[in-house]
Amino acid sequence: MLRPMDAAEFTCQTLPSMRPQLRIAVVTETYPPEVNGVAMTLGRLVNGLQVRNHQVQLIRPRQHSDDQPQPTATLSEHLQRGIALPRYEGLKMGLPAKAALTRLWTRQRPDVVQIATEGPLGWSALAAANKLRLPVASDFHTNFHSYSSHYGFGLLRRAIVAYLRKFHNKAAVTLVPTEGIRRELLAHGYENIEIIGRGVDTQLFHPGRRDAALRAQWGVGENETAVLYVGRLAAEKNLSLVFSAFDAMHQAHPATRLVLVGDGPERAGWQAKRPDAIFCGTQVGEALAAHYASGDVFLFPSLTETWGNVTIEAMASGLAVVAYDCAAAEEIIRHGENGLKVAPEDQAAFIAQAASLAPDVARQRRLGTAAAARAAQLSWDAIIDSFERVLLRLAHPEPATEPQLDWPAAAPTVRS
Repeated sequence: MLRPMDAAEFTCQTLPSMRPQLRIAVVTETYPPEVNGVAMTLGRLVNGLQVRNHQVQLIRPRQHSDDQPQPTATLSEHLQRGIALPRYEGLKMGLPAKAALTRLWTRQRPDVVQIATEGPLGWSALAAANKLRLPVASDFHTNFHSYSSHYGFGLLRRAIVAYLRKFHNKAAVTLVPTEGIRRELLAHGYENIEIIGRGVDTQLFHPGRRDAALRAQWGVGENETAVLYVGRLAAEKNLSLVFSAFDAMHQAHPATRLVLVGDGPERAGWQAKRPDAIFCGTQVGEALAAHYASGDVFLFPSLTETWGNVTIEAMASGLAVVAYDCAAAEEIIRHGENGLKVAPEDQAAFIAQAASLAPDVARQRRLGTAAAARAAQLSWDAIIDSFERVLLRLAHPEPATEPQLDWPAAAPTVRS
Protein backbone atom coordinates (compact mmCIF):
# COMPACT_ATOMS: atom_id res chain seq x y z
CA MET A 1 0.00 0.00 0.00
CA LEU A 2 1.36 3.41 -0.95
CA ARG A 3 1.70 5.91 1.86
CA PRO A 4 0.78 9.59 1.36
CA MET A 5 3.72 11.70 0.18
CA ASP A 6 4.97 14.45 2.43
CA ALA A 7 5.03 17.92 0.89
CA ALA A 8 8.83 17.99 1.29
CA GLU A 9 9.10 14.91 -0.90
CA PHE A 10 6.98 16.33 -3.71
CA THR A 11 9.74 17.84 -5.84
CA CYS A 12 10.76 18.05 -9.47
CA GLN A 13 13.18 15.24 -8.71
CA THR A 14 10.19 13.05 -7.84
CA LEU A 15 8.44 13.81 -11.12
CA PRO A 16 11.12 14.48 -13.79
CA SER A 17 8.48 15.67 -16.25
CA MET A 18 7.84 18.65 -13.94
CA ARG A 19 11.48 19.78 -14.01
CA PRO A 20 11.80 23.06 -15.95
CA GLN A 21 13.46 22.53 -19.31
CA LEU A 22 16.43 24.80 -19.94
CA ARG A 23 18.20 26.00 -23.04
CA ILE A 24 21.86 25.79 -21.99
CA ALA A 25 24.80 27.10 -24.02
CA VAL A 26 28.00 25.22 -23.10
CA VAL A 27 31.25 26.81 -24.29
CA THR A 28 34.45 24.78 -24.10
CA GLU A 29 37.78 24.53 -25.87
CA THR A 30 38.01 20.77 -25.32
CA TYR A 31 35.47 17.99 -25.67
CA PRO A 32 35.41 14.22 -26.36
CA PRO A 33 36.86 12.39 -28.17
CA GLU A 34 39.81 14.48 -26.97
CA VAL A 35 41.43 12.68 -24.05
CA ASN A 36 41.84 14.79 -20.91
CA GLY A 37 40.03 15.35 -17.64
CA VAL A 38 38.19 18.50 -18.71
CA ALA A 39 36.86 16.88 -21.89
CA MET A 40 35.73 13.79 -19.98
CA THR A 41 33.98 15.84 -17.31
CA LEU A 42 32.23 18.07 -19.88
CA GLY A 43 31.09 15.02 -21.82
CA ARG A 44 29.54 13.56 -18.67
CA LEU A 45 27.80 16.80 -17.72
CA VAL A 46 26.42 17.45 -21.20
CA ASN A 47 25.12 13.88 -21.49
CA GLY A 48 23.53 14.18 -18.06
CA LEU A 49 21.79 17.44 -18.96
CA GLN A 50 20.36 15.84 -22.10
CA VAL A 51 19.08 12.84 -20.13
CA ARG A 52 17.28 15.36 -17.92
CA ASN A 53 15.58 16.72 -21.06
CA HIS A 54 17.47 20.03 -21.31
CA GLN A 55 18.41 21.49 -24.71
CA VAL A 56 22.19 21.91 -24.98
CA GLN A 57 23.89 24.23 -27.45
CA LEU A 58 27.54 23.10 -27.53
CA ILE A 59 30.08 25.68 -28.76
CA ARG A 60 33.64 24.42 -29.27
CA PRO A 61 36.58 24.69 -31.70
CA ARG A 62 36.66 22.43 -34.74
CA GLN A 63 38.97 19.59 -33.67
CA HIS A 64 40.14 18.59 -37.18
CA SER A 65 39.41 19.43 -40.80
CA ASP A 66 36.73 16.75 -41.17
CA ASP A 67 35.01 17.62 -37.88
CA GLN A 68 31.29 18.12 -38.39
CA PRO A 69 28.45 18.93 -35.97
CA GLN A 70 26.63 15.88 -34.62
CA PRO A 71 23.17 17.19 -33.71
CA THR A 72 20.58 15.19 -31.79
CA ALA A 73 17.10 15.96 -30.49
CA THR A 74 18.61 17.61 -27.41
CA LEU A 75 22.01 18.80 -28.72
CA SER A 76 23.11 21.32 -31.33
CA GLU A 77 26.79 21.93 -32.05
CA HIS A 78 28.35 25.17 -33.27
CA LEU A 79 31.98 24.71 -34.32
CA GLN A 80 34.33 27.69 -34.22
CA ARG A 81 37.79 28.30 -35.63
CA GLY A 82 40.73 27.31 -33.48
CA ILE A 83 44.51 27.07 -33.50
CA ALA A 84 46.75 24.35 -32.11
CA LEU A 85 47.70 24.79 -28.48
CA PRO A 86 51.52 25.12 -28.14
CA ARG A 87 53.13 21.98 -26.65
CA TYR A 88 49.73 20.36 -26.20
CA GLU A 89 49.34 18.19 -29.27
CA GLY A 90 45.80 17.36 -30.32
CA LEU A 91 44.10 20.29 -28.58
CA LYS A 92 42.84 23.51 -30.13
CA MET A 93 42.43 26.93 -28.59
CA GLY A 94 39.29 28.66 -29.81
CA LEU A 95 39.70 32.02 -31.50
CA PRO A 96 37.70 35.11 -30.46
CA ALA A 97 34.09 34.92 -31.65
CA LYS A 98 32.13 37.59 -29.77
CA ALA A 99 30.26 38.88 -32.83
CA ALA A 100 29.30 35.37 -33.96
CA LEU A 101 28.10 34.38 -30.49
CA THR A 102 26.15 37.62 -30.08
CA ARG A 103 24.34 36.92 -33.35
CA LEU A 104 23.73 33.28 -32.41
CA TRP A 105 22.37 34.10 -28.96
CA THR A 106 20.24 36.95 -30.25
CA ARG A 107 18.64 34.49 -32.67
CA GLN A 108 18.59 31.48 -30.30
CA ARG A 109 18.66 32.95 -26.81
CA PRO A 110 19.77 30.47 -24.13
CA ASP A 111 18.46 30.57 -20.56
CA VAL A 112 21.97 30.24 -19.15
CA VAL A 113 25.55 30.07 -20.44
CA GLN A 114 28.10 27.63 -19.01
CA ILE A 115 31.74 28.49 -19.84
CA ALA A 116 34.16 25.65 -19.16
CA THR A 117 37.47 27.15 -20.33
CA GLU A 118 39.02 30.60 -20.06
CA GLY A 119 40.69 30.93 -23.46
CA PRO A 120 39.83 33.44 -26.21
CA LEU A 121 36.62 31.57 -27.08
CA GLY A 122 35.58 31.53 -23.43
CA TRP A 123 36.32 35.25 -23.03
CA SER A 124 34.29 36.00 -26.18
CA ALA A 125 31.39 33.98 -24.77
CA LEU A 126 31.58 35.86 -21.48
CA ALA A 127 31.58 39.24 -23.25
CA ALA A 128 28.67 38.28 -25.51
CA ALA A 129 26.64 36.87 -22.60
CA ASN A 130 27.23 39.99 -20.49
CA LYS A 131 26.22 42.21 -23.41
CA LEU A 132 22.97 40.26 -23.82
CA ARG A 133 22.40 40.06 -20.04
CA LEU A 134 22.51 36.27 -19.99
CA PRO A 135 23.37 34.57 -16.68
CA VAL A 136 26.79 32.90 -16.77
CA ALA A 137 28.34 30.07 -14.78
CA SER A 138 32.05 29.43 -15.25
CA ASP A 139 34.21 26.43 -14.40
CA PHE A 140 37.68 26.49 -12.87
CA HIS A 141 39.05 23.22 -14.27
CA THR A 142 42.75 23.93 -14.79
CA ASN A 143 45.45 25.67 -12.76
CA PHE A 144 46.80 27.67 -15.69
CA HIS A 145 48.72 29.92 -13.29
CA SER A 146 50.51 26.79 -11.97
CA TYR A 147 51.17 25.52 -15.51
CA SER A 148 52.89 28.78 -16.46
CA SER A 149 56.19 27.93 -14.78
CA HIS A 150 56.37 24.63 -16.72
CA TYR A 151 55.79 26.16 -20.14
CA GLY A 152 58.31 28.98 -20.26
CA PHE A 153 56.12 31.91 -19.24
CA GLY A 154 56.54 31.94 -15.48
CA LEU A 155 57.15 35.70 -15.57
CA LEU A 156 53.53 36.11 -16.67
CA ARG A 157 52.15 34.26 -13.65
CA ARG A 158 50.84 37.40 -11.91
CA ALA A 159 49.20 38.60 -15.11
CA ILE A 160 47.60 35.19 -15.63
CA VAL A 161 46.27 35.16 -12.06
CA ALA A 162 44.80 38.66 -12.58
CA TYR A 163 43.23 37.65 -15.92
CA LEU A 164 41.63 34.52 -14.45
CA ARG A 165 40.26 36.42 -11.46
CA LYS A 166 38.76 39.11 -13.71
CA PHE A 167 37.30 36.45 -16.00
CA HIS A 168 35.61 34.43 -13.28
CA ASN A 169 34.39 37.43 -11.29
CA LYS A 170 32.39 38.52 -14.35
CA ALA A 171 30.37 35.31 -14.07
CA ALA A 172 27.45 34.90 -11.67
CA VAL A 173 29.10 31.84 -10.15
CA THR A 174 32.37 29.92 -10.56
CA LEU A 175 32.23 26.17 -10.02
CA VAL A 176 35.22 24.34 -8.51
CA PRO A 177 35.61 20.65 -7.61
CA THR A 178 37.02 20.85 -4.07
CA GLU A 179 36.96 22.89 -0.88
CA GLY A 180 40.72 23.32 -1.15
CA ILE A 181 40.44 25.05 -4.53
CA ARG A 182 37.58 27.16 -3.19
CA ARG A 183 39.73 28.38 -0.28
CA GLU A 184 42.64 29.14 -2.60
CA LEU A 185 40.53 31.16 -5.04
CA LEU A 186 38.77 33.12 -2.29
CA ALA A 187 42.20 34.03 -0.90
CA HIS A 188 43.11 35.41 -4.34
CA GLY A 189 40.05 37.64 -4.54
CA TYR A 190 37.64 35.41 -6.44
CA GLU A 191 33.93 35.79 -5.68
CA ASN A 192 30.82 33.59 -5.78
CA ILE A 193 32.61 30.24 -5.64
CA GLU A 194 30.58 27.03 -5.34
CA ILE A 195 31.68 23.40 -5.17
CA ILE A 196 30.50 20.82 -7.67
CA GLY A 197 32.49 17.62 -7.25
CA ARG A 198 33.30 14.87 -9.74
CA GLY A 199 32.06 11.34 -10.15
CA VAL A 200 33.53 8.14 -11.52
CA ASP A 201 32.09 5.50 -13.82
CA THR A 202 32.23 2.40 -11.63
CA GLN A 203 30.60 0.32 -14.37
CA LEU A 204 33.75 0.89 -16.40
CA PHE A 205 36.42 1.23 -13.71
CA HIS A 206 36.33 -1.62 -11.21
CA PRO A 207 38.66 -4.37 -9.88
CA GLY A 208 36.95 -7.03 -12.00
CA ARG A 209 38.75 -5.63 -15.06
CA ARG A 210 42.05 -7.11 -13.83
CA ASP A 211 43.70 -8.97 -16.72
CA ALA A 212 46.29 -11.68 -15.99
CA ALA A 213 47.33 -11.75 -19.66
CA LEU A 214 48.06 -8.03 -19.63
CA ARG A 215 50.13 -8.40 -16.45
CA ALA A 216 52.04 -11.23 -18.14
CA GLN A 217 52.79 -8.89 -21.04
CA TRP A 218 54.29 -6.49 -18.52
CA GLY A 219 56.32 -9.32 -16.98
CA VAL A 220 54.52 -9.08 -13.64
CA GLY A 221 53.47 -12.21 -11.74
CA GLU A 222 50.43 -12.47 -9.49
CA ASN A 223 52.38 -11.80 -6.29
CA GLU A 224 54.59 -9.14 -7.84
CA THR A 225 53.87 -5.43 -7.93
CA ALA A 226 52.82 -3.38 -10.97
CA VAL A 227 53.29 0.33 -10.25
CA LEU A 228 51.05 2.46 -12.46
CA TYR A 229 51.00 6.06 -13.63
CA VAL A 230 48.15 7.27 -15.88
CA GLY A 231 48.10 10.75 -17.34
CA ARG A 232 49.74 13.19 -19.67
CA LEU A 233 53.51 12.76 -19.97
CA ALA A 234 54.36 16.42 -19.56
CA ALA A 235 56.36 18.75 -17.33
CA GLU A 236 53.43 19.88 -15.17
CA LYS A 237 52.77 16.28 -14.01
CA ASN A 238 56.01 16.03 -11.97
CA LEU A 239 57.11 12.81 -13.67
CA SER A 240 60.61 12.87 -12.17
CA LEU A 241 59.04 12.03 -8.82
CA VAL A 242 57.23 9.04 -10.34
CA PHE A 243 60.59 7.59 -11.35
CA SER A 244 62.31 8.47 -8.05
CA ALA A 245 59.51 6.85 -6.07
CA PHE A 246 59.56 3.78 -8.28
CA ASP A 247 63.34 3.42 -7.87
CA ALA A 248 62.87 3.38 -4.10
CA MET A 249 60.10 0.79 -4.46
CA HIS A 250 62.24 -1.37 -6.71
CA GLN A 251 65.09 -1.25 -4.22
CA ALA A 252 62.74 -2.35 -1.43
CA HIS A 253 61.16 -5.07 -3.59
CA PRO A 254 62.96 -5.96 -6.86
CA ALA A 255 59.89 -7.81 -8.24
CA THR A 256 58.32 -4.46 -9.16
CA ARG A 257 57.65 -2.99 -12.62
CA LEU A 258 56.69 0.53 -13.65
CA VAL A 259 53.92 1.00 -16.23
CA LEU A 260 53.04 4.41 -17.71
CA VAL A 261 49.79 4.98 -19.60
CA GLY A 262 49.46 8.18 -21.60
CA ASP A 263 51.31 10.34 -24.06
CA GLY A 264 52.76 13.82 -24.24
CA PRO A 265 55.83 15.91 -25.04
CA GLU A 266 58.07 14.19 -22.45
CA ARG A 267 57.37 10.62 -23.49
CA ALA A 268 60.27 10.24 -25.93
CA GLY A 269 62.80 11.66 -23.47
CA TRP A 270 61.73 9.44 -20.58
CA GLN A 271 61.45 6.39 -22.80
CA ALA A 272 65.07 6.89 -23.89
CA LYS A 273 66.26 7.41 -20.28
CA ARG A 274 64.21 4.62 -18.72
CA PRO A 275 64.16 1.49 -20.88
CA ASP A 276 63.19 -0.46 -17.75
CA ALA A 277 59.75 1.17 -17.71
CA ILE A 278 56.80 0.07 -19.85
CA PHE A 279 55.20 2.86 -21.92
CA CYS A 280 51.72 1.89 -23.10
CA GLY A 281 50.64 5.12 -24.82
CA THR A 282 47.12 6.49 -24.65
CA GLN A 283 44.41 3.99 -23.71
CA VAL A 284 40.67 4.61 -23.63
CA GLY A 285 37.49 2.81 -22.68
CA GLU A 286 37.71 -0.82 -21.61
CA ALA A 287 41.41 -1.01 -22.52
CA LEU A 288 42.13 1.85 -20.10
CA ALA A 289 40.00 0.18 -17.43
CA ALA A 290 41.96 -3.06 -17.85
CA HIS A 291 45.28 -1.20 -17.52
CA TYR A 292 44.12 0.40 -14.28
CA ALA A 293 42.78 -2.78 -12.71
CA SER A 294 45.87 -4.78 -13.70
CA GLY A 295 48.07 -2.54 -11.57
CA ASP A 296 48.63 -2.69 -7.82
CA VAL A 297 49.96 0.72 -6.75
CA PHE A 298 49.13 4.05 -8.37
CA LEU A 299 51.55 6.99 -8.14
CA PHE A 300 50.21 10.49 -8.75
CA PRO A 301 52.60 13.29 -7.71
CA SER A 302 51.05 16.16 -9.69
CA LEU A 303 50.62 19.49 -7.89
CA THR A 304 48.81 21.30 -10.73
CA GLU A 305 45.44 19.53 -10.59
CA THR A 306 42.13 21.05 -9.61
CA TRP A 307 40.75 17.52 -9.32
CA GLY A 308 42.62 14.70 -11.08
CA ASN A 309 40.10 12.21 -12.47
CA VAL A 310 42.80 9.55 -12.65
CA THR A 311 43.01 9.44 -8.85
CA ILE A 312 39.44 8.24 -8.40
CA GLU A 313 39.57 6.05 -11.52
CA ALA A 314 42.54 4.26 -9.94
CA MET A 315 40.71 3.98 -6.62
CA ALA A 316 37.60 2.59 -8.34
CA SER A 317 39.86 0.02 -10.03
CA GLY A 318 41.11 -1.21 -6.66
CA LEU A 319 44.61 0.29 -6.58
CA ALA A 320 46.51 1.57 -3.56
CA VAL A 321 47.06 5.25 -4.39
CA VAL A 322 50.01 7.39 -3.29
CA ALA A 323 49.33 11.10 -3.89
CA TYR A 324 49.87 14.57 -2.52
CA ASP A 325 47.21 15.83 -0.12
CA CYS A 326 45.48 18.10 -2.62
CA ALA A 327 42.77 18.01 -5.29
CA ALA A 328 40.82 14.71 -5.36
CA ALA A 329 43.17 13.04 -2.87
CA GLU A 330 42.49 15.74 -0.28
CA GLU A 331 38.75 15.15 -0.58
CA ILE A 332 38.56 11.37 -1.01
CA ILE A 333 41.60 9.63 0.49
CA ARG A 334 41.75 8.86 4.20
CA HIS A 335 45.43 8.26 4.84
CA GLY A 336 46.18 4.69 5.84
CA GLU A 337 42.58 3.57 5.28
CA ASN A 338 41.91 3.79 1.54
CA GLY A 339 45.18 5.21 0.23
CA LEU A 340 48.29 7.14 1.22
CA LYS A 341 48.85 10.89 0.94
CA VAL A 342 51.55 13.31 2.04
CA ALA A 343 51.88 17.05 2.41
CA PRO A 344 52.24 18.86 -0.95
CA GLU A 345 55.84 19.20 -2.14
CA ASP A 346 57.21 16.80 0.51
CA GLN A 347 59.04 14.62 -2.01
CA ALA A 348 60.91 12.61 0.63
CA ALA A 349 57.64 11.63 2.30
CA PHE A 350 56.08 10.70 -1.05
CA ILE A 351 59.01 8.42 -1.86
CA ALA A 352 58.99 6.88 1.61
CA GLN A 353 55.26 6.09 1.48
CA ALA A 354 55.60 4.51 -1.95
CA ALA A 355 58.60 2.43 -0.87
CA SER A 356 56.75 1.17 2.20
CA LEU A 357 54.06 -0.35 -0.03
CA ALA A 358 56.36 -2.20 -2.43
CA PRO A 359 57.03 -5.39 -0.41
CA ASP A 360 53.64 -5.46 1.37
CA VAL A 361 51.20 -7.07 -1.05
CA ALA A 362 48.60 -7.62 1.69
CA ARG A 363 48.59 -3.90 2.52
CA GLN A 364 48.33 -2.96 -1.17
CA ARG A 365 45.22 -5.12 -1.48
CA ARG A 366 43.67 -3.89 1.76
CA LEU A 367 44.05 -0.25 0.69
CA GLY A 368 42.83 -1.06 -2.82
CA THR A 369 39.68 -2.78 -1.56
CA ALA A 370 38.83 0.18 0.66
CA ALA A 371 39.58 2.58 -2.21
CA ALA A 372 37.13 0.81 -4.52
CA ALA A 373 34.45 0.92 -1.82
CA ARG A 374 34.95 4.69 -1.37
CA ALA A 375 34.91 5.36 -5.12
CA ALA A 376 31.63 3.44 -5.44
CA GLN A 377 30.00 6.29 -3.48
CA LEU A 378 30.97 8.91 -6.09
CA SER A 379 27.89 8.86 -8.30
CA TRP A 380 27.87 10.96 -11.46
CA ASP A 381 24.09 11.22 -11.13
CA ALA A 382 24.42 13.10 -7.85
CA ILE A 383 27.05 15.43 -9.35
CA ILE A 384 24.89 16.21 -12.39
CA ASP A 385 21.89 16.85 -10.13
CA SER A 386 23.92 19.45 -8.22
CA PHE A 387 25.13 21.03 -11.47
CA GLU A 388 21.57 21.17 -12.79
CA ARG A 389 20.35 22.89 -9.62
CA VAL A 390 22.94 25.66 -10.07
CA LEU A 391 21.88 26.26 -13.68
CA LEU A 392 18.19 26.24 -12.77
CA ARG A 393 18.83 28.79 -10.03
CA LEU A 394 20.69 31.10 -12.43
CA ALA A 395 18.08 30.76 -15.18
CA HIS A 396 15.11 31.18 -12.84
CA PRO A 397 16.21 33.24 -9.83
CA GLU A 398 13.85 33.51 -6.92
CA PRO A 399 11.92 36.77 -7.07
CA ALA A 400 13.03 39.30 -4.51
CA THR A 401 10.89 39.15 -1.41
CA GLU A 402 8.83 42.29 -0.91
CA PRO A 403 9.64 43.94 2.43
CA GLN A 404 6.92 43.58 5.02
CA LEU A 405 5.86 47.06 6.13
CA ASP A 406 4.59 47.61 9.62
CA TRP A 407 1.63 49.86 8.95
CA PRO A 408 0.63 52.11 11.87
CA ALA A 409 -2.51 51.07 13.66
CA ALA A 410 -5.60 52.84 12.42
CA ALA A 411 -6.23 56.07 14.25
CA PRO A 412 -9.25 56.01 16.50
CA THR A 413 -12.37 57.56 15.11
CA VAL A 414 -12.93 61.02 16.52
CA ARG A 415 -16.54 61.95 17.00
CA SER A 416 -17.48 65.55 17.21
